[in-house]
Formats: sequence, C-alpha cells, structure tokens
Amino acid sequence: MENLELLKNKCVENGFERLEALNNTALLDFIAEYTGHCEPDSVFVCTDSAADAAFMKKMAVEKGEEKSLKIDGHTIHFDGITDQGRDPKNTKFLYEKGKELEGLSGIDRETGLSEIKGVLKGIMKGRQMLVLFFSMGPVDSPFYIPAVQLTDSYYVAHSEIILYRRGYEGFKKAKPEDFFKVVHATGETENNISKNVDKRRVYIDLKAETVFSVNTQYAGNTVGFKKLALRLAIQKASREGWLAEHMFLMGVKGPFGRKTYFSGAYPSMCGKTSTAMVEGESIVGDDLSYLRNINGTAKAVNVEKGIFGIIQDINPHGDPLIWNVLNTPGDVIFGNVMESAGIPYWLGDGKELPEKGVNFAGEWFKGKKDAEGKEAPTAHKNARYTIDLEALKNCDSKLNDGNGVVLGGVVFGGRDADTWVPVRESFDWNHGVITMGASIESETTAAAIGKEGQRVFNIMSNMEFLSIPIPKYLEDYLAFGKGLKKAPKIFACNYFLKDMKTGKWLNGVKDKRVWLKWMELRAHNNIGAIKTPGGFIPKYNDLKKLFKQVMKKEYTLEDYNTQFLIRIPQNLAKIDRIIDVYTTKIHGAPKVIVEGLKEEKERFLALKASKGEFVTPDMLI
Repeated sequence: MENLELLKNKCVENGFERLEALNNTALLDFIAEYTGHCEPDSVFVCTDSAADAAFMKKMAVEKGEEKSLKIDGHTIHFDGITDQGRDPKNTKFLYEKGKELEGLSGIDRETGLSEIKGVLKGIMKGRQMLVLFFSMGPVDSPFYIPAVQLTDSYYVAHSEIILYRRGYEGFKKAKPEDFFKVVHATGETENNISKNVDKRRVYIDLKAETVFSVNTQYAGNTVGFKKLALRLAIQKASREGWLAEHMFLMGVKGPFGRKTYFSGAYPSMCGKTSTAMVEGESIVGDDLSYLRNINGTAKAVNVEKGIFGIIQDINPHGDPLIWNVLNTPGDVIFGNVMESAGIPYWLGDGKELPEKGVNFAGEWFKGKKDAEGKEAPTAHKNARYTIDLEALKNCDSKLNDGNGVVLGGVVFGGRDADTWVPVRESFDWNHGVITMGASIESETTAAAIGKEGQRVFNIMSNMEFLSIPIPKYLEDYLAFGKGLKKAPKIFACNYFLKDMKTGKWLNGVKDKRVWLKWMELRAHNNIGAIKTPGGFIPKYNDLKKLFKQVMKKEYTLEDYNTQFLIRIPQNLAKIDRIIDVYTTKIHGAPKVIVEGLKEEKERFLALKASKGEFVTPDMLI
C-alpha cells in the first residue's frame, strides 16, 4: 500500500488514472514496487497515442540523449567508448537452486535479485521513470505476448516505440496476469553517457519473466524485448508447445503471382539480413520470429515492427532500400556514427569525409590517432540505425497480420568454406532439424576472433539465447514438426563455400536470389531434384534457367559441378564433429539426434565406396 500511494503521488499527466484504467492488480503492483525501489522524481505513463510517442522523442533531444540531424526527424545517439555492445560476461540468468542449466551463465536467483535490487536502490533519483506498454507479436493474435518496460531513458523509450507494437490498449483488453517485464536504469551519467559500465549488469529472472538492465544505455542491453526477452520467450514457448526463434521472416515471389514465406536462422556475419532484404522479395522481419502450430499449419510472425541494424557498409549500391530510408525524412535514430554539420557518416557509406566531426569517442578530425597510435575510426564498427519496417519499400503487407504467415520453408545458414553446398533440401522435418539446424557450425573471421576459420557450434543459430536445456530444445523442435499436418520444408544455405584448388569464393554476392527462387519452387514441388546422402540438391538445367531469369546471367555446367561437388571427406569430418558434440559435450540429447547423424554418415560412406571421395551431381543421376 505504501508503494502504491507513492506511485499515485509521483505520476504526472493523469498517469495513475491511465494505470487504473487497465484494471490489472499484478501490473500495478509491479510498477509500484520499482517506483518505491528506484525512487524516481516522477513517473510518466505512456499510452499508445502519437502525442506520447512524440513526447518521448522530444524529451530525448531536450535532455541530450539524442541530437537532431539535418534531415527532418533524424536523430543521433552516442553510447561512449565502453558501452558499445551486448555484455555476455555480465548477462546472467537467475536460477532457482537445483534448476541450473548446463553451459549457461547464471547466478543463484536469491543472490542475483539481492545484488540487482541493491544496484537499483535509489538509482532514478533526479530522473523520471517512464512506463511503456508493448506487444510481442500483433495484438488480438494467438502470437500476442503483453510486455511492459520501466526505464529512465527517453532514448530507450524512443527506440522501443520505433521497434515494437504499442501495447497499452492491448493490456486493457487482455488484463493479463503474466507479461514480460523489463526494468532499466541508465545509472550515473557523464555527458549523457552511462558512467559506471564496470558495474553494468543484465540479469534475466526466468521465474518472474523479468529482465533487469543497469548502468548501460546501449540498446542491445536496454531494449529488453530484443535478444533479452527472446530468452523469456524460448522458455515460455517450450512450456506451451511453440517455437521462439532467432529468425528472419520474408516472402519470396513464385510463378503466377504466388508468394511463399520463409523463416531463416543464420549466425552473425553469415548473410541473415542480406537474405531478408534481398532484391525483388519482401521482408516481414530481420531478426526474431514466433512459430506456432495453428490448426496443423506452421505459421509465423515477426516479434518486432522495426530494425535495429548494423549500419557499417550500408551504401546506395549494396543496400538501396535501407539507404533510401536513411536519407529520407522520417523517424530514424543513428547510433554511434559520426556527425558533422547535421550529417551522419559511418564506415563503408561511400561518402566524402568532412575535416572534422563528433563521434562515440568525442571529437574526430582527419589524421586523428587513437590511444594505440592507429588512425581513429570515423564511426564505431557496431554503429547502428533504428527504423520502422514500414518505411521500407519492400515491407511485406502481412507485417502486422495477427494470423501470421504460412511457412513454406525454414532455412538454416552458416559460414562454411569447405563442406556444405550452396543450397540443399532435407528429406523431411526430422532430417532437416538433425543434420541442418542442430548441426550449424559457423567459421569465425580473423577480424572478430583473431584466428580465421575456427568452427563454432551454434544450434539453430540460437545458442547464445537458449534458456532451456539443449536436449529439451531439440525435443521441442521434433515435436513441433510431428504435430503439423504438413511441415514446412527445411533447407540449408552456405554462401561461403570456397574452391578446393584456388581458395576463391564459389558464390557470388547476389547468388542467394537464385537459391531462394529454387527453394520457393521446391516448397511447392514444382521442379525435381537430385538425391544425395545429405539431402536434395538442384538440377543443373533448373539453375541455368533461374540464373538467366533472375540474374540475366549465364550459369555454366562447370560452375554447377564445382559448387555442388559432394565433398565426402569433409562431410564425414563434420558429421563426426557434431556427433562428438552430442555425445561428449551435450548430455541427454534425444537418441534420434545421434542416430540420424550416424545414418547420414553411413550414406556418405556408401557413396564413397561406390563413387569415390568427390562426387559430381551427374554421377548420381
């Protein structure tokens, strides 16, 4: 009662009346608890109105969290030198005793809550707490999950209003007792940048479905409904029999005006965003998808309605659609790029640089050196842009369809120099889950790790975000397919295959347009395919026709045989690596996983015995 009275007194602009209108005791108690705990000077409750959204942006600029740029509606935000990315070291699950998850970073729940609440105590003094309501997935939809954010950052609030569907009216309708919750506090600042990043903490309370984020402003740590709430959703999905995935969602045009929807999971730097944004097709989402069985049909929605994307190398030639949005009036936030005379600059934008400007590290000028004596970058390599998907000309008309889109296919990708062919189709759902999704390895780059070509296991490209044991995650995937009347086809893509002799890339940058068209046709069984030990691969004549139609390009038989050469030694080595993962590193995986991998190994061994170590497609016809 004491906290409730405090909340009532601190609310401004009829805020308490707005909360009372929701008629939700659990919600009111949650907001009152953290009002009392964080001790803000005042509380502003946001509705879904355009006026409230405009107020968040206006205050972000007035308080110096953002700065207006030359193009109308565009702003820039800086996170400083030390708050430039997700913080895996200090991102932890809060576990109840005896419920620890193997291989996942965590802390005892009681200990973790004590620590995080100690940090939060009085942290919002001198600031205003903002209460915002959102919907994960469309409101009035079987995919709908209500969510509420408490924050003292107008920048965070502004970002979320661009990225997520508003949810105040949804709370009115649903009156949910269970909802996702995020509590964020910027902490002490210097020049509007979080100062105590050494005390940055991002804790995820699985039991209370709450994300805590303190001493940080970087959106990946503070916009809690992104990767942080994905962990909450994965746990919820596992309980309820659906899938919460790190997947894009897109529409691929087929013949006679047909459109087929695909979801796709690719690890970082493997072509995920470029696939979702590929020329000629439509985008539903670039990052997070919920997949549900609706009356025996696999359907999916984009959890978000915007993009928080890496801006490096976006230019008018490679990314014309995004470039257009970034250079047109509208609601756009640039993060950690350089600004000079109201114009943003970033790495790889192709613009002529000014003599001086301001970036995440402060003043920048031509010839400036960093602490190590190297040329200081104009912008951070993880600089970002935040836009609404509807600003894109290729935004799909079903972005906000509460019924979701019917999935024709699920695509798994990775960075693989020597094994997987550019595109192939699994024999069935289980085969695809086991030998494609559950077998993803992605090679690191020298720039990121310091050693090029290290293979990193990344199940379904979701490894970093799992909040349930891997064996249970696999069981959920297998059960999901079993419950469908007709499961989507599963495909694997690899844009990074290299020639064994020359080491040159075998895929062109835009070849993915053809692989997508082939998958679309296969999803409807419009064309045939060649059966290999690892799945179905395209026929030469089909690809030749598609390259001509889509790319206006001649596709030679030599190119085909080099790209789709079945490299049996490399495939056998990969299968052995994955079997080792499931027998020595992951304990308790469903027996069908290792059995399926061993069956695939036997098929490759049989082909090797009859055809040799390297087999061209024509040898299988």
